[in-house]
Amino acid sequence: MPARGAITLFHFRGIRVGVDYSWFFVLFLVIISLSGFYKDVLGADQDASGPYVLAVASALAFFASILLHELGHAVVALREGIGISDITLWLFGGVARMTRDTDSPGAEFKIAIGGPVVSFLIAAACLGAGVAVGGDGFWDAMRLSDAADTSGGLALLGWLATINVFVLAFNLIPAFPLDGGRIARAIAWRVTGDRARATRFAATLGQGFSYLFVAGGVLLVFSGDVIGGIWLALVGFILGSAARGAVAQTELSSRIEGITVADVMDREPVAIPEDTSVEQALDEFFLRYRWPWFPVVDAAHRFLGLLQRGAADAVPEGRRDVARVAEFLTADRDGTLRVGLDAPIESLLGNETLRRLGGLAAVDADGQLRGVITAEQVGRALRDALTTRAGAPGGPIDPGAP
Repeated sequence: MPARGAITLFHFRGIRVGVDYSWFFVLFLVIISLSGFYKDVLGADQDASGPYVLAVASALAFFASILLHELGHAVVALREGIGISDITLWLFGGVARMTRDTDSPGAEFKIAIGGPVVSFLIAAACLGAGVAVGGDGFWDAMRLSDAADTSGGLALLGWLATINVFVLAFNLIPAFPLDGGRIARAIAWRVTGDRARATRFAATLGQGFSYLFVAGGVLLVFSGDVIGGIWLALVGFILGSAARGAVAQTELSSRIEGITVADVMDREPVAIPEDTSVEQALDEFFLRYRWPWFPVVDAAHRFLGLLQRGAADAVPEGRRDVARVAEFLTADRDGTLRVGLDAPIESLLGNETLRRLGGLAAVDADGQLRGVITAEQVGRALRDALTTRAGAPGGPIDPGAP
């Protein structure tokens, strides 16, 4: 899976969109491979710049297609009330990380099919435009024929249609956690009524396809296609690892089901009023409690953001008695510094802000600060849940257990 240190490109509806460093390797391969294809199609000289420009444009269009595919998943997830922590493009495509698992087979199916629908629409749009304008030359370009008699623009359009058809077909393979595997899980979930059982079924399919990919990769290597074989085998290995991880994640989710933020948070948070001076904040809060940050609230105790020690220390000593913390806090404009009281613990497992800061503000429906939940408390809740289930198989979890 992609590393956490991805380069952030932009934010979409509060979702961080970024690229892993491995994605640049993919772009490089696409540009190198397509530049030769466009040289042949255009009949260009070796030093001509046109084929390279088309290759770069194709790589960026491919980038946009994968991103739109993942945004298809994200938009449907948001409509289903499931947050998306980030979208990351990496060596083997894209990943949209949901803040929690789906709670019904219908939601699972809708989210899973959202990406393939987008890929289908992109392929259909390219196909329709190409056929309307390019005729036979466009069909040759779609088949990646070096002898295609067409323009550079139509050749690009044909390649983009082909690559989106490939993305669509690959993602519909019923191998969890690919989109097709998630669709298979949704169907099995609907039939059995058991999410964990459906996940194990879909993951078994995923592991089976992973073995096929690895075997196919070995055959390609022995047949002379070393690069293609290694690539296919690596895809199979990652697919199998992801399938096993999905089963473990589902088992964990079933054990902590029903535990919410309100069950494990600190119900007596220390908060700084927004009109407090920076000097007072340093003396009465940071020096007293030795914490790296504190939540800041307004007069109605609504959560505004966090004041971090570094920001307070950066205020010149001569201004600290008149400067107010409201001027230097990290405002919670996109809601990433807070979590609802009724949010399931499961939704915090992949929360990057919790990992980075070590804690989040817990607020009620009116935005009032009701507590603080830390990464340590989440970890303790997980350990307690696992211990409870281990000591009493099949028994209920007591969210209030110490």
